[in-house]
Amino acid sequence: QVPLVESGGRLVQAGGSLRLSCAASGRFFSTCYMGWFRQVPGKEREFVARISGSGGSTRYADSVKGRFTISRDNAKNTVYLQMDSLKPEDTAVYYCAAAPPGRVTMIAHEYDYWGQGTQVTVSS
Repeated sequence: QVPLVESGGRLVQAGGSLRLSCAASGRFFSTCYMGWFRQVPGKEREFVARISGSGGSTRYADSVKGRFTISRDNAKNTVYLQMDSLKPEDTAVYYCAAAPPGRVTMIAHEYDYWGQGTQVTVSS
């Protein structure tokens, strides 16, 4: 199991920055692709970014490319999402997720483990 706990969400003004953290437990953390997703009420969960187990490969949704950066520290079993130049449309609950070892995906239902989510609100 890879229980996940997100933190760092809060209210921020447009143009500001936030860093989300996701702490994982479990000795297989470094073998798993990790992803960040977000969801607003009434909409499906949306892919934001993913990172390989080593951290050497990343991928982003077009809507956040150039503004968000995903990274990980395997020594701390933690994955991060640095969010810069935030926009009101970035407002959502942000979730981190762990894919099964060896799976490379951006599809939410293919991730096995999820955190409880952290609210990010960007005011205009």
